[in-house]
Amino acid sequence: MNLDISDLLSGWDFKPGQVIARRFEGRDGREKIQLRVDLGILQMNAEGRPDGRRPMAHDSWFDLQVKRLRRHVEATGGEEGFSLNADICSKLQQECIQYHHRYICFFQLEDFAAVERDCERNLQVFEFVAEHAETDELAWSLLQFVPQLLMMRTRARGSVQMKRQHFGKATAAIEEGIEELETFYRENGREDLMANSGELASLRAWLDEVRERRPLTEIEKLQRDLEDAIRAEDYERAAEVRDKMRKLQASDS
Repeated sequence: MNLDISDLLSGWDFKPGQVIARRFEGRDGREKIQLRVDLGILQMNAEGRPDGRRPMAHDSWFDLQVKRLRRHVEATGGEEGFSLNADICSKLQQECIQYHHRYICFFQLEDFAAVERDCERNLQVFEFVAEHAETDELAWSLLQFVPQLLMMRTRARGSVQMKRQHFGKATAAIEEGIEELETFYRENGREDLMANSGELASLRAWLDEVRERRPLTEIEKLQRDLEDAIRAEDYERAAEVRDKMRKLQASDS
């Protein structure tokens, strides 16, 4: 077997600052995702745990911990006494990184449903850790990545609406994502991080962009025409525009 991957890399250049991904069917019949990185290629399964492994015969390390909790509750009658130590949290974090690589690829491939699916999965992990980690510091070691997840989920939701030319729904999705981010910082006592949050800045800039691209409604077009007429001191034209606005508003009411 030839282990040299030069042929795979040939013609598929790495581009700094860009996500370069592709999807295809593997020899096992399962869909694969490949991510071009500077020193080669990362390959992942498109569904399930990205590396295809089954930790201790479970679908994921997270599924194993959920099963541990279930057994603990069945044995003791409650969640008290169940906790996640540093080693377990580290394994959960490493697993989440795999899903992170994959949803970044899915976003570039415009599979926004898959982006949201993987983001939701990692958010469940972080919520689980927040509730059961041995210490707050240990919990924050994973929770600090929640803003990036919320941003990507919002990007996926907003992009779906933008592709459909539903500017109002896209705006609403982005506004909701911004609110979720702000709530996260407040609920975790990290208001000090809001001012310098790259995720918040990114979503706010995108919101401005979407608002600028949104086609004007008929009433907004007339309002703009009215302002132009007044600015040009064309009062006859202004009166005509006002009359059109009144008729349009009356028909809408």
